[in-house]
Amino acid sequence: MIITRTPFRVTLGGGGTDLPSYYEKNGGFIFAMGINKFMYVMINPPTIDTMIRLHYTQSETVFHVSELQHELAREALRYHGIEEKMEISSMADLPAGTGVGSSSCYLIGLLTALHHYRRDYISLQELSEEACHIELDILKKGIGKQDQYMAAFGGLTVLEIAKGGAVTVKPVRMGSSSIAELVANTHIYYTGFRRDAVDVLSEQNTAMQSQTVPKHDVVANSLHHIKDLGYRILEAIETEDFDAWGKMLHEHWQFKKQMSARISLTKVDQIYAEVQQNYNVLGGKIIGAGGGGFLMLYCSKNHKQLEQFMESQKMPRLHYTIEPEGSKVVADVSSNDALMFHSRDFVSR
Repeated sequence: MIITRTPFRVTLGGGGTDLPSYYEKNGGFIFAMGINKFMYVMINPPTIDTMIRLHYTQSETVFHVSELQHELAREALRYHGIEEKMEISSMADLPAGTGVGSSSCYLIGLLTALHHYRRDYISLQELSEEACHIELDILKKGIGKQDQYMAAFGGLTVLEIAKGGAVTVKPVRMGSSSIAELVANTHIYYTGFRRDAVDVLSEQNTAMQSQTVPKHDVVANSLHHIKDLGYRILEAIETEDFDAWGKMLHEHWQFKKQMSARISLTKVDQIYAEVQQNYNVLGGKIIGAGGGGFLMLYCSKNHKQLEQFMESQKMPRLHYTIEPEGSKVVADVSSNDALMFHSRDFVSR
């Protein structure tokens, strides 16, 4: 049995510019962080049974890979030439549909396990592009490239996306005390709402694909501003001007909401107005495509009061830190039952 661990991600700047409908014309920019909340994927080739058994929120048992309903697992196995005789299970620290890249984390984690199983080791860049090929080219999903790369690389990371789709990855180095301050001030709360990112992003994609669409100019202008803000957010965080980051987070949210009515929720808007007025919040946004999931708020003081208010609104705080590494094999139980750990803190979260 092989077990992989893959970090979820939180986008700090440039969100939405990683979609082909935008970067193919303008180039894209993403600044994001991997967090210490994980997707775990386990694969175990059975010694006798030739079935494919898949366990996630549902269970599937099929004779051939083509019968699988789970698209990501089906296409990952197909890509690696595995048509039968495989058992796959997954579990996660956070629920799906909450804007932290869970689908791509699953795919990257599974691909990492399959490469390890086949003793076919590739670079993180190649692993990311393999996942992008499966999601964007084979499955034609209307998503971008940041989730796959952030799942593979983790850390505090910048992605520069060329018009042709090539991605340049740059790690951002910060001291431990600076990271602690950034994380302490950047609160994350679970709204309790979940959604499909593809549904939320469909309006943005449609608007960007044709200049005749009524909202084309609004969406394009919003994404141009978001990309520019991404560079400024990066500079603010690198220079440790975290309050400036908080204020730009608010600016980002205003442009993001212009792209679609699906991005925010009435309850979230009401709470956001309240915390800005009464709880020292400089800025905030829904993480990911929008429509639910996690709400990120920047607050540099009186943290306890904000946390208590959000708790009263049935929105618990997610405690996290930045995860410096991306997807990795954390355990490999070989046929002779030798257990090898590849992570110092496999069981810790």
